[in-house]
Amino acid sequence: MRIALRTKVRADRIEEYEAAHREVPGELVTAIRAAGATSWTIWRSGTDLFHVIECDDYARLLAELEHLPVNVTWQARMAELLDVVHDYTDEGSSAGLPVVWEL
Repeated sequence: MRIALRTKVRADRIEEYEAAHREVPGELVTAIRAAGATSWTIWRSGTDLFHVIECDDYARLLAELEHLPVNVTWQARMAELLDVVHDYTDEGSSAGLPVVWEL
């Protein structure tokens, strides 16, 4: 399945956000893949961040990562940089952007 999300980086933290994503911990990458993600791409337009995630089951991905220590640490770091965060709760699993058109 493919999920699209929107988050928002704080205007004064863009460089720090991008720097953090050049150094995503290997343990977190491994955990994301083990939870079923095959790809995760983030685009930025100004302060808007658009994520596209390819995974087996998005709800399962979130559930497996939500309380994992490496992800909890990463999300705490991201919370300092973001105005709109990625929601790892059950509600977040249905927060994907609706598809309007596909080729």
